Amino acid sequence: MQNERKREWGIAVLRIAAGIVFLAHGGQKLFVFGFAGVEASFAHLGIPMPAILGPFVTLLEFVGGIALVAGLMTRWVAILFAIEMAVAVLKVHLANGFFLPQGFEFAFTMFSLSVALALAGPGPAALDGFIFKSGA
Repeated sequence: MQNERKREWGIAVLRIAAGIVFLAHGGQKLFVFGFAGVEASFAHLGIPMPAILGPFVTLLEFVGGIALVAGLMTRWVAILFAIEMAVAVLKVHLANGFFLPQGFEFAFTMFSLSVALALAGPGPAALDGFIFKSGA
């Protein structure tokens, strides 16, 4: 029982850490680069529909990061983040190898965290547990 509790809290730590990282990146996109800057970057990278996907990804990272920290709609947000990071790996970083600064290691790590949260749920200390009673 104690090991199960430790695993649950480990998931919560991963959720909160991933949420902080996505929130920080979303905040940078929103408050430093702005929608126009993200759109221009996406266009330069060859991301389709940059005028739509740039603001969408910006808001997903910012609002979704807050949601992960709070443990709100964790599985749904994590699925969206997994999709976003899979696209980042395949479309932007894969051709640059594994290692940073241009490689896919960071995006792959965030993809993996997102998949784990989508599968495991939020862990304890999450609004999901209070709202849905099943830890959705």
